[in-house]
This record gives sequence, structure tokens and C-alpha cells, in this order.
Amino acid sequence: MWLQRLCPLIQPTRMLPFTIVIPLLLLTILLVGVMKLRRRTTTHQYNLPPGSSGWPIVGESLELFRGNSEGVPEKFIVDRIERYGSHVFRTSLFGEPMAVLCGPAGNKFLFSNEGKKVGLWWPASVRRLMGPSLVSKSGEEAKAQKKMMMMGLFSLEGLVKCIPIMDEVTRHHLATHWQGQGEMKALPIIKHYTFEMACRLFMNITEPQLVSRLFTLFNVFIKGVISMDINLPGTRFYRAMRAADAIRKELRALVKQRRTAPDQLDILSYLQVNADDNRKFMPENEVVNNMLNLLFAGHDTSSSTLTLIMKYLAELPGVHEKVLKEQREIAASKAGGELLNWDDLQRMRYTWNVVSEVLRMTSPVNGSFREALVDIDLEGYTIPKGWKLLWSAAFTHKDDSLHQKAMEFDESRFEGSGPPPFSYVPFGGGPRMCLGKEFARMEILVFLHNLVNHFDWELLIPNEKISYDPMPTPVQGLPIRLRPRVRAV
Repeated sequence: MWLQRLCPLIQPTRMLPFTIVIPLLLLTILLVGVMKLRRRTTTHQYNLPPGSSGWPIVGESLELFRGNSEGVPEKFIVDRIERYGSHVFRTSLFGEPMAVLCGPAGNKFLFSNEGKKVGLWWPASVRRLMGPSLVSKSGEEAKAQKKMMMMGLFSLEGLVKCIPIMDEVTRHHLATHWQGQGEMKALPIIKHYTFEMACRLFMNITEPQLVSRLFTLFNVFIKGVISMDINLPGTRFYRAMRAADAIRKELRALVKQRRTAPDQLDILSYLQVNADDNRKFMPENEVVNNMLNLLFAGHDTSSSTLTLIMKYLAELPGVHEKVLKEQREIAASKAGGELLNWDDLQRMRYTWNVVSEVLRMTSPVNGSFREALVDIDLEGYTIPKGWKLLWSAAFTHKDDSLHQKAMEFDESRFEGSGPPPFSYVPFGGGPRMCLGKEFARMEILVFLHNLVNHFDWELLIPNEKISYDPMPTPVQGLPIRLRPRVRAV
């Protein structure tokens, strides 16, 4: 039975039929079984959290993936909390023993113990695709890299300079790809928009052919980021590895080209030059891996959020009307052709409350992983050193005890003091809170300002299903009927 469940993850090809794949899997299972037996002898003395290790190799990963594909990522956790009666439980995911810490208390523990009791960890698929040196940075090394990033584009001064550029790029995008359209799928167009924006602001790439090549490769790459790291032809991971190699080749050529003219004001320039050592070049592979990571993180979550905002606004006309009213007032205060600025974005309070509620209802990042650096005692249980840890934004965001009527859309939750501490965590928290949080806020608000002032839309598939792969997206790409707004500003 478990083998039948695993087989869909591997699509056999002429190069590698099942007659070869299955013996390889059986051999792997035997080896993993021996390793697990040895592991049990080292953890029997601990009072472990309640839970189950699931199937050989895959553990309970398939149940986790199933909840994502069904659009209920929190189901995996809710089912086990009800089964074990504990907000701390153990499981096995991606071939690793793992403790899941749920709710505000779990979030607070992980966010406040970064570098002390817990450290960064990612599944093997992420480490192999992103590069081990990039995803394993911790302690002072991670702080130094974050500081360098904050000195560049992600500083307040750098972000303020980005707003007019964002507005200009957005206006051109809507005029080119939206104006005159009747029916269209919003998701693929928005994904191209956010990727184009990331290329422009992170690396000053304006060549359409290069943007399109990278965009096509990234769509393949992203599908394999959170997957079983089975590098066999026909699997998602195999295709993602090939795409990652091609992306790195393109980025490496760009890095070599830029080193002959390193003074452009973008993230690539800041990464290439170490400001503390008189313009010393960062190693090429590290620059490339950093840019790959930034392009990945800098566009896919935003495109998911923007698409879902359009879905919610179409389903909630009262909310849509209030957003339009706020954005019309801001547009009316601008001179003809004048671009948005920082002060304009600070006036978009209601719109950001709506965005925040969309992020709560369908967080673009379900959670993240850590590793226990020491034996951890928590709620009467011991989590052994070396075990992996998982926290879940989706579970915390859907908890009725933290958010009244959690399954109902209510943007007023974010008025005043907002939700309870550590109960709303779409950007993570602690030292590893998302570096691009403010960048994402700006990009989303600039896009919505232009969109609602110039277009209205209706959904062609009401109540379209949402799946997580790995970001939450409408399964049909959000088909819409677009109409120019008669009284566009």
C-alpha cells in the first residue's frame, strides 16, 4: 500500500522504467530501516512527544502533501492535535524525525531561541536546489549577510527610491498585458509581473528575452523546492535540478558582465562588493546562489498573494468598494502623471488591513523549519538534539481561540492593536523574519492602487478551489472577465 502511495511521486520514463526504480527504492528502504533502528536506540531514554513515524522513508510527508493539494494545509496539524491532545507532537517528514510546535507558544519559543536552542534547517530538496552554503548560514554569518542586505535595496532609503520605479513598471505592465483584454487568467500574468519587477529592482534586468527565459525556468524550479529529493528522470525534483543549473548559468553570465561595471544601484552590486573590505568581490557561486534565492523569494509569494486578493475582492463587493474609495482619494490628490511615493503608501491603511486578512486566510508561506541545537524540554516532553522542528502559520491563523470566527473574512481584525502576539505570522518572526516584508507590502499596494483605479473584474469560476503547490494558488489560474473602469482616474 505504501509503495502505491509513493509511486505517483515518480513518473517512469524510457530511461528508467519501474523495473529499475522499484529495486532501488527497496534497497533504500532497507538502508533507512537500519538507520531508524539505530536512531531508536539513541532516543529511547527521552520522554518524546506523542506521535508516529509513518511510512518508511516518506514518513507522514504524503499526508502533509495531501492537505496542501486539497487546500487545507492546517489539516495535517489539526488532525494530530486532536489525536494526541497536545500542541507539541512528533512526526517524520522528508526522512527526518520532526517535532511540530503549534500555536503562539510554539512560535514564540522558536522565534526567540534562534541561534541559541534552534538553528535554521531546510529539507534536502531545498538545500540541494538553493545551495547548502546559502541555506545553512547561521549565527554571526547570517547576521552579517542580513546587515549587508539592509544596507542596500532593503534599507528604508533604498525602498523609498523603489516606489516610483514600481509605479512606473506597474503602469506599463497593466497597459501592455491587461488593457483591452476581455477574459484572461490572472495568475500567470501576475506571476510574470512580480518576476519582472524582481529582475528590474534586484538586478536591473530589462531585456524581455532574458526575463522570459528566467521566468520559464523558475516555474519549473519552484515546483521541486518542497518535494522528495528523488533525482531520477521524470520526478519534479529532477526537473527542478535541471532548471536550477540553467538559472545559475544565466546568472553567472550576468555576474561576470556586471563585474566590469559594478556601480549600478541594485542588490547584485551590493552582493558583489563587500563594503567592509574596500570593494572585495564576494565569491561568484555565493553571489549566484543569493540571487537565485532572492528571485525565488521575491516574486512567488507576492504573485500568490496578489492573485488571492483579486479573488477575495471579487467575492466581497463591499470590501472591494472600500478599497476603491481609499485608492481613488489617493489618486485624486496626485497631479496628472505623478508617480506614487512613500507618503501615499502610508495612507493606504484600509487596503493593507484587507491584504493582511488575505495573508491570514491563505498565508503564502505555511511555516518553516528549524533544527534542535540542544536537547529541548518543552511542555513536559524532550525533543532530542538534532531533531528537526516545524512551525505552522496556517494552523495559528485558522485557530478560533486566537481569531474569532477564523474562517470568516474580517479585515477589521487588524484595527487597533490587531491580533494577539505570535498568532499572526505570515512573515515569520524573530531574527529570521522575512527580509523582504516591506518590499512585498510596497509592491502589493502599488499594484492594487493601479489595478482598482483602472479595472473591474468578475470571476469566471466562482468558489474556485485553492491548492498549495507550494504557494496557495487557484487551481485554474483564476480566470476573470476584465472590464475597464468607466470612471478610471
